[in-house]
Amino acid sequence: MASKIEVKNLLEAGVHFGHLTRKWNPNMAPYIYMERNGIHVINLYKTVAKIEEANEALKKIAASGRKILFVATKKQAKDIVAEKVSNVNMPYITERWPGGMLTNFVTIRKAVKKMASIDRMKKDGTFNTLSKKERLQVDRLRAKLEKNLGSIADMTRLPGAIFIVDTMREHIAVKEAQKLNIPIFAMVDTNSDPRPIDFVIPANDDAGKSIEAIMTEVTKAVAEGLAERKNEKQDDKATEAKAPAKEAAAPVEEQPVAEEKPEVVAKEEPAVKEEAAEVKEEAKPAKKEAAKADDLTKIEGAGPKAAEALVAAGIDTYAKVAKADPEKIKEILTEASSRMAHLDPTSWPKQAQMAADGKWDELKEWQDNAKGGVE
Repeated sequence: MASKIEVKNLLEAGVHFGHLTRKWNPNMAPYIYMERNGIHVINLYKTVAKIEEANEALKKIAASGRKILFVATKKQAKDIVAEKVSNVNMPYITERWPGGMLTNFVTIRKAVKKMASIDRMKKDGTFNTLSKKERLQVDRLRAKLEKNLGSIADMTRLPGAIFIVDTMREHIAVKEAQKLNIPIFAMVDTNSDPRPIDFVIPANDDAGKSIEAIMTEVTKAVAEGLAERKNEKQDDKATEAKAPAKEAAAPVEEQPVAEEKPEVVAKEEPAVKEEAAEVKEEAKPAKKEAAKADDLTKIEGAGPKAAEALVAAGIDTYAKVAKADPEKIKEILTEASSRMAHLDPTSWPKQAQMAADGKWDELKEWQDNAKGGVE
């Protein structure tokens, strides 16, 4: 992280205030420091450690190009989350959680496309051909869709992770993410159950200042991940631009030498060829190593943890996943973590083959029509 998270700042924001002791969830005991005046106090040192752990994971997901969906529908959180998240260009839900937002994502996408079709009607003049009553109805529908789904218009596929403020209020979102094995990051108060959450941030999820303090740190990490991705793309373009220039410059240097000393060049030519062959052979493994950097999280249904398990087992490219037996993949995932035992990797080889062949549009279309990578 660029800057260290200070316990003092979290203390001033009131992140340490939990709920009344009678409302606590016993599973939150490891994160509770003490009880004072009938209220539990959260251990902020553990909060800082958990924020850093979550930020590292969020940074990687953002750097991989996947979207992170933020969910906060409670009154004191919605405006803060909308402001912070829009700065890093990530999708968010702040009005209400549409049932089936993740598990029935295809239908949600149709509603978003409806919004786009209304915009097209207004541009091409079709909207003006409607009667006054019909125009009013279309405008109302557009306003309703914009309010509920406008913030996820750019989310064309299931998110790589979901960040939740108040897991008790957003319990449906938690269950849907669990069902699709989408990593869950959440602010968890002393009255909530941390067990379904992959990355727990023990914190006060009721106070505006507390929510703002946590969201500031989280969005900072996401911004860093996006900056890393941008830099990598620029470096790749620069490398591609330099490569042809070097190849074109090589013959120009050799030509005058051949004219001045033809005999010497004739004698040294085999040696030069041998050296060139050695350089090429040394360069080949480097290219192969670069090819191993396949982002397996682009396979729908395979989260960061599943991707890590596959890489650790030697299945680190799309081509290898395409050839792998789904039963073998399931065995690897189950051995890595019992929490991944419910995953269904049946379609993963099919998706990996499309990725390996560079058929990204076809893969995206398949993923839009599939539910969590399951046909």
